Amino acid sequence: MLKINNLSVNVDNKKILDNFNLSIEDGEIHAIMGPNGVGKSTLSRVIMGDSNYMVEAGDIIFNGDNLLPLSTDERAKRGIFLAMQYPMEIDGVSNQDFLRTAISAINDKKIGLYDFILKCEKGTEELSMNKELIHRSLNVGFSGGEKKKNEVLQIKLLRPKFIILDELDSGLDVDSLRITSENIKQYKEDNPDTSILIITHHPKILEYLKPNFVHIIDNGKIIKTGDYKLSSEIEKYGYNYFKDKKNNMTKEEEHE
Repeated sequence: MLKINNLSVNVDNKKILDNFNLSIEDGEIHAIMGPNGVGKSTLSRVIMGDSNYMVEAGDIIFNGDNLLPLSTDERAKRGIFLAMQYPMEIDGVSNQDFLRTAISAINDKKIGLYDFILKCEKGTEELSMNKELIHRSLNVGFSGGEKKKNEVLQIKLLRPKFIILDELDSGLDVDSLRITSENIKQYKEDNPDTSILIITHHPKILEYLKPNFVHIIDNGKIIKTGDYKLSSEIEKYGYNYFKDKKNNMTKEEEHE
């Protein structure tokens, strides 16, 4: 579904991703883990087409098409969704109008009000959301947990093919993390071909979603890939253990 080839990205004349490679097949769940400032969120932004990030080299291929020439809305229409670490607040635009407009744009036809209301009610109930949030300005006055639940509500209504979760677990209490994770897990079960890329510091969310692959990123590159068990090793040993191990292996290769 997604193939990233030799991607190099600069932000403010600083290289953040350096010859980065990643391949995600239909239906797979991948997790990207690593300390702050190594390129995790940059990756999510570049996939979605944030113009603040300069792609110097490489390709991002989604279902056979190069994403780089496409605008963010065009990428969204292809079925890509980014649940942001810090969802934007938009005063004066109701959550309801935002969601209904987005659904209509994705499907190239206006969704009926009655059908939309039913879907919203079902989604908010499953997420244990206050139904009044649908009528308020988008994310304005929402708690951190309410903002993240609202991102998952968008997933449930927009029905993307490829989901990026950029630190969905950040700022969530135990109950909210369980509820959001269970809703994403159920969405994945209902749509088995959907692929997910999870960006996180902590392994707790991975206990719910059980990724097929876990990648450790450092200095803009993947330095280690493993299965779900790798997240437990990260929690036990920390990131520096794998970074030092990678550096020692590189020195041995140079010596040879």
